[in-house]
Amino acid sequence: MNSPIIAPSILSADFANLQRDVEMINRSEADWFHVDIMDGVFVPNISFGFPVQKAIQKHATKPLDVHLMIVQPERYIKEFKEAGAAILSVHIEASTHLNRTLQAIKAEGMKAGVAINPHTPVSLLADIIQDADLVCMMSVNPGFGGQQFIEHTYQKCAELKEMIVKRNSRCLIEIDGGVNQITAPKLLTAGADVLVVGNYVFSSSHPLETIQSLKKLFSHTHQA
Repeated sequence: MNSPIIAPSILSADFANLQRDVEMINRSEADWFHVDIMDGVFVPNISFGFPVQKAIQKHATKPLDVHLMIVQPERYIKEFKEAGAAILSVHIEASTHLNRTLQAIKAEGMKAGVAINPHTPVSLLADIIQDADLVCMMSVNPGFGGQQFIEHTYQKCAELKEMIVKRNSRCLIEIDGGVNQITAPKLLTAGADVLVVGNYVFSSSHPLETIQSLKKLFSHTHQA
C-alpha cells in the first residue's frame, strides 16, 4: 500500500509570514499544499483569491490541492489552473452539472475532485465516483478552521471506500477538518488516503516533527 498523502492547509498558516510557512512545508515530509477558496456565499467566510494563490505557487515546490467552497465553481476553472492548481475540488452541493465540471477540470490538465459537506450522504457520489480523482470529505462544517471533528466521518469514509472498491474506481479519499494524532489513525483504518491538517500542524511548536509523526503513524497503521 502506498504511503498516504499529507496536505497542510494554508488557511491555518500565518498570513503575515506566508512565505516562511510555505517554505516550512516545502522542507517537511508533507506531500501537497491544501488551499481553501471561500466566497462568503457558499460558506460563511471569505478566504483569499487568485493573487494569494499565485503568491503561494511562487514559493511552493509541492502540488497545490485547491478546494473551492464557492458557488458556480465552473466559472473559474481556467483561472485556478493558471494560478497553479494541480488538483481542483468542487462541492457537489454547489455544482448543478457536476459531471461536466469534472470533465472541464480534467481538460485543463488538473486532477478533478468532488467535495462533500458533513450532511451530504455518500450515496450521491455513486454516479460520478469513476470520473473523480478525489473526494474531499468535510469532517467539520466548512467555513472556519479549528472546529470540532464530526465522529460520523469514520463510518462515512468506510462507506465511500466500499463504493470505490466495488466500482473499481481509482478515486482517493481526502479528509478535511479536525485531523490530529487521535483522529488520523482511525481515519486511515476507515480507508482515507489523504489527510488535510491545519491547526494541528501550524499551532505546533515543532511543525516539521508533527508532520513527520503523522507520516510515521501512517506506515504503522497500514502495517497493523
